[in-house]
Amino acid sequence: MRITVVHAHPSANSFSRALLDTVLNALSSHDVNVCDLYADEFQPALTEAEHREYLGANPIQDPLVARYADNVMAADALVFVYPTWWSGLPAAMKGWMDRVLVQGVAFGFNDKNRVVPRLGHVRRIAGVTTYGSSRLVTALGADGGRRTLARALRISAGWRTRTTWLGLHRMDTASDEDRRQFLDRVRREFETW
Repeated sequence: MRITVVHAHPSANSFSRALLDTVLNALSSHDVNVCDLYADEFQPALTEAEHREYLGANPIQDPLVARYADNVMAADALVFVYPTWWSGLPAAMKGWMDRVLVQGVAFGFNDKNRVVPRLGHVRRIAGVTTYGSSRLVTALGADGGRRTLARALRISAGWRTRTTWLGLHRMDTASDEDRRQFLDRVRREFETW
């Protein structure tokens, strides 16, 4: 299976990095491409030229963004590893979606100028995240990252696309044992892929 893993966390010593490493080790028998947004020094903001071309013929103008888009277009599965901040995706990951999942990659238009999904080749979407809040507070806040990836992105892939969601709640007060158990859960999940 060809898998694109997208990671967003500024610290190489973070628990998010440990989650990424766990995912990559568990998927070692697959063809995996990693978009490590902070390590790659990815700039999340659309440029003026990209905005101008967003619905045009050349929405991708940056070589790094083009590489990421090629990874997505070749992927059977997309995995997102990140911390939930302010009930949603980190800015770097949201910017990755804005700049990479453009016309010609995630969607196109038919002859009636209606949006047509273009990620039908993606069979699985997974999210691995941490939350500072409890499950209840996360639910009350509508879990923006999960909603974006497991619902909105899934529309471009198709309703038959399987979604997997792994979240560690109360990260700020989690014990070492809580974190170890979550790493084990993540490892077990991705070893079955």
